[in-house]
Amino acid sequence: MAGGGNVGAGVRERASIRSFVLRQGRLSNAQQRYRDAMMAKIGVPYSAAPVDLDALFGRSAPQILEIGFGMGETSAAIAASHPENDYLGIEVHTPGVGSLCKLVAELGLRNQRIIQHDAVEVLRDMITPASLAGIHVFFPDPWPKKRHHKRRLLQPPFVALLASRLQAGGYLHCATDWEDYARQMLAVLSAEARLANTAPDYAPRSDHRPQTKFEQRGLRLGHGVWDLVFVRKPESVETKNDRQDELA
Repeated sequence: MAGGGNVGAGVRERASIRSFVLRQGRLSNAQQRYRDAMMAKIGVPYSAAPVDLDALFGRSAPQILEIGFGMGETSAAIAASHPENDYLGIEVHTPGVGSLCKLVAELGLRNQRIIQHDAVEVLRDMITPASLAGIHVFFPDPWPKKRHHKRRLLQPPFVALLASRLQAGGYLHCATDWEDYARQMLAVLSAEARLANTAPDYAPRSDHRPQTKFEQRGLRLGHGVWDLVFVRKPESVETKNDRQDELA
């Protein structure tokens, strides 16, 4: 099975291959204003040390991590619909961070926090093993050209890292509108020994994941969307080694 020091080595190697490009997206005045005002309240600076999520949210509740929240509409909708959970979103693009900050302020959300940093480093350094109730990876960059497939986020070392951060019974929910990437996701997730698929292959779309405007437009054009929901298997003698996996 994947795990232990091999995960750390693989993730360090992956960290040198960026799965994102910092594009020069237009930052609106409102996004800049809300980012400046809200990140002091809900922003979490990157640190090469574990973060106490209970202290961060001021309570003990199920904690869900979202990787690459885009403009934040889905993140805000989920957080608003599930006040019993706490949500930590990771995004590198400043317009998206500003957009989610605006939604958090307008909706008065108290259960959303944001880290503007590389997700690989955040998972590796800040999130402790077996601490998360769930992880969302919705519509990651598909890097459609074959020569760029190595940049796709969901590769075996990173999936192993994700699995190590989930509690027993915690879920990993991924979605993509690229069929080729969906097939790769299914293969990689199925190969991770600590994860079990909740469906024979792809999962039916759940109301838990609200549709974005981008997704709705794609569906009208006949594009497919594939969801995958895997859960962390119950604790075993082998997986207890995860707690010693510091990815140093």
